[in-house]
This record gives sequence, C-alpha cells and structure tokens, in this order.
Amino acid sequence: MTGVSSSTDSVSAREAANVERSLVDASLKLPVLTLFGSALFWLMISTVLGVVSSLKLIWPELLSGCAWFTYGRVWPAYTSTLLYGWAIPAGIGVSLWMAARLCRVAVTRQGWIVIGSMLWNAGVAVGLLMILAGKGTGYAWMEYPPVVAALLFVAWLVVSTWTLVIFAKRRPGHVFIAMWYFLAAVVWFPWLILTGYFGVANATGVVQPIIAAWFGGGMMNLFLAATGIGALYYLVPKVTGKPIVSYNLASAAFWSFALFAGWTGLTTLTGGPVPAWIPTVSIAATIMMIVPVAMMTANFALTMKGNFAMVHGSPTIRFAFFGAAAYALCAVLSLIFCLHSVEKIVQFSMVQTGLNHLMVYGFFSMVMFGAMYYIIPRLVGCEWLSSTFIRWHFWGAAYGMGMAIFSMLIGGLAAGAAWLQPEITKEMAIQAGYPYMVGRAISLILLIPAHMVFGLHFLLMILRMGRPAGEPTLLAHGEEAH
Repeated sequence: MTGVSSSTDSVSAREAANVERSLVDASLKLPVLTLFGSALFWLMISTVLGVVSSLKLIWPELLSGCAWFTYGRVWPAYTSTLLYGWAIPAGIGVSLWMAARLCRVAVTRQGWIVIGSMLWNAGVAVGLLMILAGKGTGYAWMEYPPVVAALLFVAWLVVSTWTLVIFAKRRPGHVFIAMWYFLAAVVWFPWLILTGYFGVANATGVVQPIIAAWFGGGMMNLFLAATGIGALYYLVPKVTGKPIVSYNLASAAFWSFALFAGWTGLTTLTGGPVPAWIPTVSIAATIMMIVPVAMMTANFALTMKGNFAMVHGSPTIRFAFFGAAAYALCAVLSLIFCLHSVEKIVQFSMVQTGLNHLMVYGFFSMVMFGAMYYIIPRLVGCEWLSSTFIRWHFWGAAYGMGMAIFSMLIGGLAAGAAWLQPEITKEMAIQAGYPYMVGRAISLILLIPAHMVFGLHFLLMILRMGRPAGEPTLLAHGEEAH
C-alpha cells in the first residue's frame, strides 16, 4: 500500500506541476508573444539598415541623394535598432517567461505588459526617425535623444517591474541561479539609462565620452550578457534533464561577474585624453572577467557531459551552444585586444565593431533564438512546423554573422597594422581593409533570408499552423524536456 500511495503522490505532483506550468504559460502568452513579435519586426528593420550601412562603405554613391541615408545616420540607426528594437524586447520576453516558470507564478495583469511593450515600440520608432533626421546624440549605443530615452525608461518600468513582482510572489523553495541574473539585469538597466543619459547631459568636456563608454560597456555586459547567461542557466539543465553541476561555482561566477563586468567598457579610451588610470582599471577588469567566464564555461560543459550529441538534434541546444561559445570567445578576444601593445593597432579600426557584434549577435541573439525555439511551442500549443526551416535559420545566422564578424576583426587588424607603417599613405591603409568591408557587406546580406525564414516560421506558429503538440521538432533524433 505504501508503494501505491507513493506512486499516486508522485503522479499527483506531476499533474499539479503541469497545471501550474499551463497557468503560467496562459498568463504570459499574449505579453511574451507581443514582445517576441515586435522584436522580430525590428530585427528585420535593423538587418536591412545594417546591409545598407555596410554597402555604403564600399559604394558611397548608394542613396547619396537622400540625407537620411548617409552613413553617419544609417549606421547608428542600425546599431540602435538592433539593441533597443530587437535585443532588449527579446531579452525581456525570455527573462519574464523564465522567471515566471522558475518562481511558479502566473501574471495577473497581462495588459500592463502589452501596454508597456507598445510604449517601447513607439520609443524605438520615434528614436529611429530622429536618428535618420540627424537628431542623434553621437554617442555609440545611446544615440537616441533624451526624450526617447525617457519614454523607453517609462516603458521599461511598466514591463520589467513584473519580474520583481513575480519574484516577490514566488513559491517557497530554491532560488535558481538563472533568477539571479534576471533580477540583476532588471535592476542594472534603469541604472544604466538614468546614469548614462543624465550624466552625459549634465557633464562637460572629456567626462561625456567617459560616461558614454561606460554606458556602452554596461549595456553589453550588465544587461545583454546577464540576460543571456541567465537564459543559458535555464535552458541547459531543462533541455538536458540534468541540474547544473555546481551551484557554488555558479554563485561564485555570478558575484565575480557582478564585480568586474561593469568596468570593462572603458578600454576603448586607451590613448585618449582621459586620466590614464581609467582605461587601466578597465583593462584589469577585462582581464579578470576571464575568471567568471571560465567558471561558467566549466559549469555548462560539465552539465552537458554525456549530452553533447544534443547539439545535433535540439534546436535550443544548438543555438545556445553557439552563443555560449561566442561569449567565451568574446571574453578572450576582448582581453587580447585591450592590451596596450595590441590596442594601439586596433583602436581606430573595425575590431571593436566586430567584438560588439560578437556579443550582441554571436552570443546574445543566438541564445535568444534558442530560447524562442523552446518557449514559443509552450505558449501556442503546437510544435515548430519544419526542421528544415530551423536549419536554414541556424546556418544562415551562423555563417552570415560569423563571416561578418571575422571580416571585421581581420579587416580591422589589417587596416590597423597598415596605419602604423610610416611609409603607407592613408589611402593605402584604407585600401588594406577594403576587401574585408566587401566581405562584411556580403555576409550581412545572408542574414536577410535567415531572419525572413525565422519570421515566417514564427508567424505560422502564431497562426497555429505547426505540428500537433507532443514530440518537439528536432533536427535529429533526440529528446527535449518540458
């Protein structure tokens, strides 16, 4: 009788957990799909802007008759739309859903999240138009005018406060490490916006670029990296069916990440008219970032041990694995390129642009894609229609952005080395990087069909034209946990 009772309790617990998950998914279906849909729309727009800006480097006469499409406007429009239009809404949607699942709390006022996401989209649209009209601030990653930043700040409070509400109402039990990163990102983002925009608006002289550089590095690490790492800590155990090997190692990695990540953005000021200690401290922090990255990598690798074959079968793990590898590579390259002996070669080249793309797209975006492949079937009640579409999306994104990043890094090194040769003219130095500019433009063009395929696949899921719910759509034989 004891065995029967224990079995019945186990079944009841599983049924209760399934009901709980269903309630969470139902409460977040509209808000999360709204965030994902708007993010994908802006991803398409940013991809086109990225292609246009890359083409203008090798074909300056393109759209030369329209001031709105000069390179000085199209490029910041591209980077701003990529960050604020695609990356941040995607990150909010992923972290909100995962936080609700981890805390086992259903959201009761979904309408506020939808309203907040609409406000955010309005801010992105107005910001894009103002940049193209020549009203940008001129500071990387904070090109939007202050009025747009204020609108985005309000929208952020309306949407992301719910992550804090969810955590406050969490069921008793263990606080997962993924939740630490999501909460940190929610707190760090408004701090970055307020400090960055208020600081630049009220500072003068050299203090402005210092604040702007800190802001850009903070966006890369304190929001994008934190959200992406949190998603990895959720996805890897869920899909493999194995808990993270070492909670203590994950905890140590989090606190060391929190200590050093916010200081890394100032390495770009090396050699500039700023106090020498500022970039030096940033270089030291960049070197120390290897510590949390190494601990995270070891934890994920040990958790994946015996399940690496899932990279071939699971769309979620394939994208997540690519993103995790890109993050580790970005940490190593950032360390190398920030050293004084190397910085003098790359500081006026495309190298920093390549590192930014490695972080924003190679790491963050690929992890978000993997998370969406996991989340969306659980929201809409059907599985992805085509494994072929998923393959096209992965290889188009991996090859397209991978080749673009490679072109920017190698092209930057080639042009930077040429600049240091006294016998080489500036025209010859520019020419040294020209073939890589062509490679970058061609590579970014490959992203257009990849993103169109994913957008079409997403639309089919919204219309419930996928496969019946049940077995997940895999790239090869395997299993995914629910």
